[in-house]
Amino acid sequence: MRDHVKGGALTEVTFFILLSLYTPRHGYAVMQFIEDETDGRLSLGAGTLYGALNTLQEKGWIRPCDSDGGRKKEYLITPEGKDVAEAELQRLHSLVKTAEKIMEV
Repeated sequence: MRDHVKGGALTEVTFFILLSLYTPRHGYAVMQFIEDETDGRLSLGAGTLYGALNTLQEKGWIRPCDSDGGRKKEYLITPEGKDVAEAELQRLHSLVKTAEKIMEV
């Protein structure tokens, strides 16, 4: 995963995974969330998603959470993950502001 904490941009997929986990979700629900929120523009395969979930868990940005006893593992964003997502949102706001100024929009 090419995501960097210090000054670097998150990939769009990583950002959407973090956003999806503000509410506990299992893998398939994460895939559905991303596809729904991007109007089908982003669609993840299971291998890509579960690889990303493992990486984000290793970084401490998400964690497994207790589910309702079902066999599907649910994940939730951590406070560190929220900090990363909020920093990315600020970076995106800054990017748009700069672009609007240059393009005189």
